[in-house]
Amino acid sequence: MLTYDLEKRGNIPLYDYLYRCIKDDILAGNIKPFEKLPSKRTLAKHLNISIITVENAYAQLNLEGYIYSLEAKGYYANSLQKTNVSKDELPVVEETQEFEYEFFADFRANRMRRMNFPFSVWSKLMREILSSQDIRLLKTVPFNGVYELRAAIAKYLHDFRGMQVSPNQVIIGAGIEFLYSRIIKLLGTECRFAIENIGYKKIYEIYDNYGAKWESVAMDNSGMSLKELKDSKANVIHISPAHHFPTGMVMPVKRRQELLSWANEADNRYIIEDDYDSEFRYLGKPIPTMYSMDNSGRVIYMNTFSKSLIPSLRISYMVLPNDILDTYEKTVSFYSCTVSSFEQYTLAKFISEGYFERHINRMKNHYKNQRDLLLNAIKNSRLSNIAEVYEENAGTHFLLKVNTRLTDAQIIEKAKKEDIDISCLSEYCIRNSKNVEGTLVVNYAGVHKERIEEAIKRLERIFFKDGN
Repeated sequence: MLTYDLEKRGNIPLYDYLYRCIKDDILAGNIKPFEKLPSKRTLAKHLNISIITVENAYAQLNLEGYIYSLEAKGYYANSLQKTNVSKDELPVVEETQEFEYEFFADFRANRMRRMNFPFSVWSKLMREILSSQDIRLLKTVPFNGVYELRAAIAKYLHDFRGMQVSPNQVIIGAGIEFLYSRIIKLLGTECRFAIENIGYKKIYEIYDNYGAKWESVAMDNSGMSLKELKDSKANVIHISPAHHFPTGMVMPVKRRQELLSWANEADNRYIIEDDYDSEFRYLGKPIPTMYSMDNSGRVIYMNTFSKSLIPSLRISYMVLPNDILDTYEKTVSFYSCTVSSFEQYTLAKFISEGYFERHINRMKNHYKNQRDLLLNAIKNSRLSNIAEVYEENAGTHFLLKVNTRLTDAQIIEKAKKEDIDISCLSEYCIRNSKNVEGTLVVNYAGVHKERIEEAIKRLERIFFKDGN
């Protein structure tokens, strides 16, 4: 008679546990091929369980082919190939949880702390979407994203960025990297892209991955050098004029006009405007976009919710000029939208009902307070004697130029010994990095408020010996 300790099943349903026990005995050879199993009534009485429990277990075993039934005769074990290794001999592979070390102060990571995400509002809206959207959540998402989100983004760009955008021009994607890949497909690998030196290195890594041609163009005091650009063979440029990362520079209107003129000189020239981080400006009005200055359809506008909300949301978007929108629809629209409709409907509601605007205003105050605490701590430290702060009035980072003989590698290594992670401006240079040595990129979005004063003391110790 089959006997099993059913108390060991834990949270597993009773019929499922019985099914597993019988299956294991068949595979191990404890129940021989063609051996008859006890009747449902007999096994139920023996194990002190209900007949329906045994019936469900037998039904699952029969469905999967471990047993078979003969009418009016009962159930029998099938003939299966015995495994060469017993269950007890199999190596135990323990699942390891990914662990991300948390520094005492992380000035390298340029992301919001999870505690600042509006979880209560977001979960409320998710429940509302689940109860109201019904069948629409199950439908295939249009290639450019759900209309409600594209319409909400278009209205937001009109109200807060001064852009005249049709919802049809908005393309939703799972992260900026995905949208870059679509642009490369759209414009073709024969295009040559120009990226800023200094700049975000991940961009050229994406271009390399897709086999796109690119070259770096130096920056001057106004942004991407017009002279170097004209000397290059590039016909598409990637810039972040409202708030350049990592220098924090704002491109003046004259240079914007010069770059737009450059784009208008040939039919195949375009400007990719990355408006990342533009929401967080602490002095004056938001900087107008190049898209709003463009009258010739030369600017492709890109932005993401990774910084304003949270990176794991993975929702970004781009706005295409009408002429290349037609090309996109004809050549690239067969790619499916990579963001679930559930998240898109939730974000659309978050924007259209004013939660996004209130969240941005709250975070601007939070980041401004973070910045002020950091600047005050630096001012009251010995760093003020050897360092100067640059571009601190926007975004969530600033530059700290330190007069030191330490190399950037030594600074980073000494900082880690103080349990501080920080990057240097030279890390964002594709070439010619010597003239920016000793410039720290201080990201403060994820730094604990209560640790700021101590963090600056630790940073101070990198450049000053104790007692000096």
